[in-house]
Amino acid sequence: MADFTQNRSNYIRIFFVAIPFILIVRLLFLQVFGSGGYKDAAIGQAVYIKKIYPPRGIIFDRNNKVLMNNSVVYDLVIEPSKVKADFDTAFLCKMINVSVQDFDKQIKKQILKYGAWQKVFTIYRNLSPTTVARLQENLYDFTGVDLMEHSERNFTEHCGGNFVGYINEISKEQLELEKFAGYQKGDYIGITGIESMYEDVLRGQPGVQYLLRDVKQKIQGPYKNGTKDSSAIPGKSLQLYIDARLQKIAEEMMANKLGSAVAIDPNTGGILAFASGPSFNPDLLTGADKSKNLGNMLVDATKPLFNRAIKANYPPGSTFKPITALVALDEGVITPSFGYPCGGGYYACGRRIGCTHSGGGHAANLSLAIANSCNAYFCHVFRLAIDAPKHGSTHVGLERWHHYMNEFGLGHPIGIDIPSENGGNIPDSNYFDRVYNKNWNSCNMSIIGMGQGEILMTPLQMANAMCIIANKGYYYIPHFVKSIDGDSTHAKLGKYLQKHVVANIADSAYNAVGYGMMAVVDQGTGKIARIPGIEVCAKTGTAQNERMISGKRVKLQNHSMFVAYAPRVNPKIAVAVCIENAGYGATWAGPIASLMIEQYLTDTIAKSRLPLKKKWTKRKLFPIIHLSSTRLKNKQLETKK
Repeated sequence: MADFTQNRSNYIRIFFVAIPFILIVRLLFLQVFGSGGYKDAAIGQAVYIKKIYPPRGIIFDRNNKVLMNNSVVYDLVIEPSKVKADFDTAFLCKMINVSVQDFDKQIKKQILKYGAWQKVFTIYRNLSPTTVARLQENLYDFTGVDLMEHSERNFTEHCGGNFVGYINEISKEQLELEKFAGYQKGDYIGITGIESMYEDVLRGQPGVQYLLRDVKQKIQGPYKNGTKDSSAIPGKSLQLYIDARLQKIAEEMMANKLGSAVAIDPNTGGILAFASGPSFNPDLLTGADKSKNLGNMLVDATKPLFNRAIKANYPPGSTFKPITALVALDEGVITPSFGYPCGGGYYACGRRIGCTHSGGGHAANLSLAIANSCNAYFCHVFRLAIDAPKHGSTHVGLERWHHYMNEFGLGHPIGIDIPSENGGNIPDSNYFDRVYNKNWNSCNMSIIGMGQGEILMTPLQMANAMCIIANKGYYYIPHFVKSIDGDSTHAKLGKYLQKHVVANIADSAYNAVGYGMMAVVDQGTGKIARIPGIEVCAKTGTAQNERMISGKRVKLQNHSMFVAYAPRVNPKIAVAVCIENAGYGATWAGPIASLMIEQYLTDTIAKSRLPLKKKWTKRKLFPIIHLSSTRLKNKQLETKK
């Protein structure tokens, strides 16, 4: 009994000593050593951590004209956990000129989108300067509400929307992707075009500002005299090869037309102009109405956001004939003097393939055949190339031809520095094995030689093919960006500095084809492209256009195609223009290409040719499209002013 009493007394003494010790240790951890829990909560109440968004990098054209700049805008953000019961919603809505119902709707929309767990919601974007001024005067009355500053993009030259692209707030789905691990809700990212492809250098590095708040959550000043703050680092600037004046002219002439116009510097692969029709005002991709404008363009029947220069696949038509000639010359199956007695069509395969000329003299040699665009000639030399005895079989010959095409950058994306490039189509022996159950020969594909049949190319590929011919056998991957913060050898640009040699075709073959293309302009089908004092090498194309409508293959109005480079010696520009449903290449695409070449090489358009520019700027061509139906009514609507 005495032992029990003694032990109980000891236990009581230990208890009274331990309790104060535990309390002291706990207080020390909370107030001195602690770095989380209550300490963080206390700091969160007293310190407001504000993210500082850096300005995105400026985008310049080749002549240092600013294409894309920034302006400071403000978004209204709300932190629900800070909002008190006496929050005056009606007064806030009055200041920002919205209804209480719309305000509640936006709150619910954000909760539905990101979940109630989200700490901060962006309610309204790009507030007007007047609204911002009113809010800044009264913001202390609205605990949990703040103005978030960020940069909005401006198209200062009002052109280039189809390749510069646009930025938008990062989505919930993107936040879940590993490549966006450093982003937070409310951050802006490039969605399309250059803005997307060069996001990592344009974005810059955000900074952080710590601000001290009082018990009423009003900002009192910097926390710890700003010693914990970090400055935002602006994004890097980009200089493009784009010529703003040339780009504007191309977009003006592509207005109200479906198609595209691409111009490249053969010496560098730098893209000089890149228009997709119908062109649109790029300012629609900025500002408070951006989402609304995007929605309208997405449902527009003419698809202005569909970048036809890299996504539309066309049969190249007669613009492909110079490539057919190069392969035949390199395979040794023809010489420049080779002629074909075309009498108005090609009959060697048991069916007529029509030609626009009759009389063998129009295809008496390669140069004349190119100048007069003889279909029979190029169907025949294509067959000669793939049926050459040295191959042993047509199957092997076609695979050899397919290899040439891949070398020319066809049948696969070339690698341009904006997203979503298509690669066209180049058929191989496996394709014909499937279609003809392995029972085929060169007659089944003879029209490929004239740029029809299964072959499809993008306008970018057509322009790049002109670069190859202009350079006599090599190209650089077409690209927009010339330098990053003045550094033309930046690692991100490495692949665009590499020369791609094509199949080691002899210079003599390129010379022969080049003289033929010059004859196109001097005496053939492309006289519209004549420019005094400049040797222009070109090729017209009228591509057959067929579509499946209600299960039937229907022949539609032809596409107008035109490719060119100039001058013939030391070329400085290569161009491809495609106008859908427009007819002959020389009628629609030719004048546009010619004016683009003249503008770039002479820095102006001669007064005598200004009426031509005015005519093609005003000329409209759209197919009639019924939005209530998925079917395309291919009647043509052509308006001339």
